[in-house]
This record gives sequence, structure tokens and C-alpha cells, in this order.
Amino acid sequence: MPIEITNTPLAGLKRIQLSVFSDERGFFVERFQHHEFAVGGLPTRFVQENHSRSLPGVLRGLHFQHTPPQGKLLGVISGAVWDVVLDVRPWSQTFGRYYAEELSGENGVMLFVPMGFAHGFCVLGEQPADIVYHTTEYYAPEGEGGVRFDDPVLDIAWPYKNAKVSKRDEGLQSWRDYCANPPHWGEV
Repeated sequence: MPIEITNTPLAGLKRIQLSVFSDERGFFVERFQHHEFAVGGLPTRFVQENHSRSLPGVLRGLHFQHTPPQGKLLGVISGAVWDVVLDVRPWSQTFGRYYAEELSGENGVMLFVPMGFAHGFCVLGEQPADIVYHTTEYYAPEGEGGVRFDDPVLDIAWPYKNAKVSKRDEGLQSWRDYCANPPHWGEV
């Protein structure tokens, strides 16, 4: 079975269902296939790969990079997360809406998060979660930003009320502040 690429309710955000072949020895999965990604309208050129490990109960996000605008191909290779993607493109018909789904090392689901979206996740279960990101642009700290994960206007349904959050993420701007002064994304 090939890689299945589908649209989500948020324009540009793609869900990728991988075929996981498992038996009593373990499993095998193709996480990237140039031809399938090209046919599915996904980027096939990535410039950086990142690996993040988070402990149980940790929540990270909601982060984005606007300069240069960065897209991310991401998937969990171990553990499980509740993954949230928020449309922060002021010109979008789905501006301010979010998409959420469980990603795990077992379910074979990945997401392509294009530029103009904020991303965050919360670790599910009692095991750490390892996430691998392939990015369309290099990390540029001066071009990053974010929105508070618990902003009441967004009303995101996180699985935990008392997640472990960094001071940096607790200090991210509110949704109203973002809307009053969004960054220039370079595309409209």
C-alpha cells in the first residue's frame, strides 16, 4: 500500500498515512518517498532535520517561523503526542482555526505543516515521545514566534489541564496580540 496523502480542513495542511508493515519481529515503514510526496503536492526538498524528545505530560508550543517562512514534515517515531496545528495566516479563510490529531510511533500518521501555521503538541501516556521534523528552511531564531497554547479565544482542547510547559511558552503572546500585529509571511 502506498503512502496516502489527504487534505485536512485547513488549506495546505496535509495528513500523511504511512503503511506500517509489522510482524512478531517489529515493523518497517517508509517515512519519505520522493515520488509519492511530489504526486501528493508536498515538498520534496528539506534543508534540516530535527529530533525532539519530550517527557510524559510535557506540552510544547504553539510555535512558528515567519522569516524565512518554514514548513515542517513531522512524525512521531516513539511514544505518542496530541498534535495541534493552528492557522495563523491572516489572509486564510481558516485563520484562527486549529486541527488536532494523535501522532504516535505506531499509527504511521505524519503531518506536513506549511508556512503560516503554528505548531504544538502534548505528550500522551507514560513514555517519552520522540518527534522528527524535516524543515523547508533553516532554523532562524530571529524569525520565530508563537501564540499561547492556552489562549481562551482559541479554546484548544488539550488532553491535560496541568501540562509541563516551559517559561518561554508561558510567555508567548495572546491570540488577540497576534491578530493586532501579525508578522509578514511573505505570501498572501
